[in-house]
Amino acid sequence: MQDPIVVTGLGAVTPLAAGVEPSWRRLLAGESGITRNTRFDATGWKCQIAGLVPSRLDRTDGFDPEAAMSAQELRRTDLFIHYAMAAASEALDQAGWHPGDGTQGRRTATVIGTGVGGVPAITAAAETINGEGVRRLSPFVVPSFLPNLATGQISIRNGFFGPSGAPVTACAASAQAIGDAMRLIRSGEADIALCGGTEACVDPVAIGGFTAARALAFGFNDDPRRASRPFDAAHEGFVLSEGAAMLVIERLSHAEARGACPLAVVAGYGTTTDAHHVTAGWADGREAARAMEMALAMAGIAPAEVSYVNAHATSTPVGDAAELAALTRVFGLGGGGVPVSSTKSATGHMLGAAGAIEAVFSVLALRDQILPAGLNIETPMEGAGDFDLLAGGPRRTTVRHVLSNAFGFGGVNAALVFRRMD
Repeated sequence: MQDPIVVTGLGAVTPLAAGVEPSWRRLLAGESGITRNTRFDATGWKCQIAGLVPSRLDRTDGFDPEAAMSAQELRRTDLFIHYAMAAASEALDQAGWHPGDGTQGRRTATVIGTGVGGVPAITAAAETINGEGVRRLSPFVVPSFLPNLATGQISIRNGFFGPSGAPVTACAASAQAIGDAMRLIRSGEADIALCGGTEACVDPVAIGGFTAARALAFGFNDDPRRASRPFDAAHEGFVLSEGAAMLVIERLSHAEARGACPLAVVAGYGTTTDAHHVTAGWADGREAARAMEMALAMAGIAPAEVSYVNAHATSTPVGDAAELAALTRVFGLGGGGVPVSSTKSATGHMLGAAGAIEAVFSVLALRDQILPAGLNIETPMEGAGDFDLLAGGPRRTTVRHVLSNAFGFGGVNAALVFRRMD
């Protein structure tokens, strides 16, 4: 019998809170992490909202950067690395994995995805060059923004000498990071892996660029909580958000040998490419559906055995419709009755970190036997009326298998299946 790969640690920094448990509590309470954008002066901008990680100065469960890194490290790295370091520390502490420099460190993989890396650092560097000249640039500029430096900094701090990676596959990046880590363990290249994603690009370039692409919500600037509304008829675009989420995964036998507590099984993974359009998937969801089917096949289950789908749905009309079409291909009309929600309704779209935070929420749904509701589903969009869209509050039920989707620009599709521990 195959030795299953299990989750033994979780970490998160989200627009809801810093930390897994407070983020989960706020999600189940129906709270939203979407607010007016105070990261820069957005007065006069078409989009004036974002999903910002709350500060420890604002509330007790907010983010404290100095708890994650030293003052010197903070100055030399961009925000996406700060979030990654904090989420990684939480996940490793829960897993009880601090191997140091020995053999165990050489058998530890680190795979952390991001959509764009340190865009704010790049923007600031360009401003420095234009305003003060190129000689004023710090020698740490490039290491501060490289996408793989979240992986690099975490490996350095923790003595992880095993394989490392940094998928940069847009909004599928961290789901692919989990899948890549799973493959490294299955192939025998690592015994244990820290995997997930991080993003921190609430920045004029990113907001401006996505606005130019007509991808962002802007009709709820005066009521930010209502802006992210996957599967609702009034959806108009996603809300750009930030944060990080990490998982520690390992073989069950490895976890048991060291006395770790498994939280869930990483049972299946599938990934495909649309090869169709830069920003839009196939309208009929064909390749997204195939990724889901691959994940279900690896997990050895039929679609009817899925208890919940944490959808990728970002709140864009085209994307939400394509995912509904993909779910119909996999599960049948109306999604076969499987409960569906998108936790992006509460967090906004964390881009490269989205797949990882939704994986964290999927594991917690299995642990606690409760399904998080989608916010702002007032009138289901066309084609969604027959789906079991979770709305109005969380649902307590038997949760055996969870399917979590992540799709990205460039046509990247990724799907993960998590199973309850027996």
